[in-house]
Amino acid sequence: MWACGLLLLAASARPDSSPLPAPDYTVARSWRIGGSAGWDGMSLDGSGTRLFIARDDDGDAIETSSGRPIGNIPHTAGVHGVAFAPALNRGFTSNSRGNSVSVFELDSLRVLQEVPVSGTAPDSIMFEPQHAYVITGNRESSDLSVLDAGTLRMVSRVELPGRPEAMATDRAGHIYVNIDSAPGKLVLVDAKTLKVKARWPLKDCANPTGLAIDVGGHRLFSVCANQTLAVTDSVSGKAIARIVIGRGSDGTAYDPDLGMLFTANGIDGTLTVIRQDSPDDYRVLATVTTQVSARTLALDPASHRIYLAAAQFGPRPAAVADQPAPRPNVIPDTFIVLVAQPK
Repeated sequence: MWACGLLLLAASARPDSSPLPAPDYTVARSWRIGGSAGWDGMSLDGSGTRLFIARDDDGDAIETSSGRPIGNIPHTAGVHGVAFAPALNRGFTSNSRGNSVSVFELDSLRVLQEVPVSGTAPDSIMFEPQHAYVITGNRESSDLSVLDAGTLRMVSRVELPGRPEAMATDRAGHIYVNIDSAPGKLVLVDAKTLKVKARWPLKDCANPTGLAIDVGGHRLFSVCANQTLAVTDSVSGKAIARIVIGRGSDGTAYDPDLGMLFTANGIDGTLTVIRQDSPDDYRVLATVTTQVSARTLALDPASHRIYLAAAQFGPRPAAVADQPAPRPNVIPDTFIVLVAQPK
């Protein structure tokens, strides 16, 4: 027991007091997409009918009713994420090798423009709806680039206390950013002033990546490299809980209707399913087998489906001077999308 009242939670045998049934998740289908490109972020458009996957130099679009590839967003060098502004009929990609954002039409996927950003190696990307900003988290320059989604002009650069990872918004003018450090940090940015409003330590959370938010309950969920999901009060920054998850998670999602949390654990090849009994109380309900390398995910809150990407890899290449820790290559045509859903 922590002095501040935190609980390190594993699967609990206590009875379910929630009025909702506990969903029994299973991997219901697998879609073979193919290709030899790697991947990073996954995003569903507002309708839930298309899944976008950032894959090296392209953003792939997949039909969620069938798994059929329906198009891509080309020439997005080192794409890491996709964000959407439905009212503008626009989508945006973060291009880490191009130090840019590509702007495309949501209906046709036609690229309209590539816009340079103020930072280096843009990774995470989000649309902030209250001010119609497109924001990239730039890992190499440890800052945020803020663009006006309508004019595509650079509005501001926000310095951060470390390399940004995933971002989240409460859609009420607050932006939250995970900072990749050990121990990790959470940063609160005021969307009106575009200034850092608070810096909160994530004790016992190493190198946080994925970030989700419970807007109504004022809770933030950060996945950490040391098999931990950190729960933080989004108003005060108070540490609420630490939950044991699988290894190698790079993505998490919160389902507000079910009061459920999910983490994609790429090293173990599992999906951790967590029940939120209250904003302060959490317990692991199940560990669902997915596939090794399935580390990122996207949630459809309408159908409660979870989409995960995975592939098989060849041997790790030998280290060289400019690549001291090279990543293994994807074995061609092994890239798949898994669909997990309640039984």
